[in-house]
Amino acid sequence: MLGKVLAVTGGFLLLLTSVASADAVTKRTVVTINEPVIVSGVRQVTLQPGVYAIKILNTSHTKNIVLFYTLVNGREEKEVATVFAINNYRLFPTEKTVLTTWETPLGNPPALRAWFPSGDRWGQEFVYPKGLAAKIAKETGAKVLTSPAVKEEEFIEAPVTEVEPTGKEVPLEEAYVEPAPAVEEELANAEPGPVAPVGEPRPPEPLPATASPIFAIGLIGLMIGSTGVLLRRIS
Repeated sequence: MLGKVLAVTGGFLLLLTSVASADAVTKRTVVTINEPVIVSGVRQVTLQPGVYAIKILNTSHTKNIVLFYTLVNGREEKEVATVFAINNYRLFPTEKTVLTTWETPLGNPPALRAWFPSGDRWGQEFVYPKGLAAKIAKETGAKVLTSPAVKEEEFIEAPVTEVEPTGKEVPLEEAYVEPAPAVEEELANAEPGPVAPVGEPRPPEPLPATASPIFAIGLIGLMIGSTGVLLRRIS
């Protein structure tokens, strides 16, 4: 399983949105967590059941820093997690905030995969350290975002790659490029045949022989013999 899609429609879901409204800039959203969930960035944190606020720290990059705060009486009390993320897009926005998770190896809480504020097509997909990303990829059979960054300032400049289920890292830019069909590759590698120069006449091709030369030789000899007999008769 790749994970769960968590919308705010009932108490059986892992994550519920208590406040659907989000700030236009930071996309601040309040959620209630019913079960533990892993987030990871500057450090790995397991969020325990409770009420949290999520918001984007910076809005000038495609790479973003997402902050998690504990909430008491609707007030931001303490920052508990600083997480790395990149912009993600969905075709159909929903009225409710949507959170998705990755399945993790048996015995571990799920890991938060993406966050889409209510009404938005753009959301945030979370980036994990290579070791944890490799474990999630192996468990789910899917590619998981990773980065070598361990500090906020490093993440803006550091590359973001994807870890395959085999543990191999793939550049994020190449992950969405569809390979060309094999037939096209074969045609592209084929060597062109010789082409006759334009405007130059081609040399005539020899035609195949249609009769044997023995018949012509015999005919000539018969004519010579007949001529000799005729001359003798005249003389």
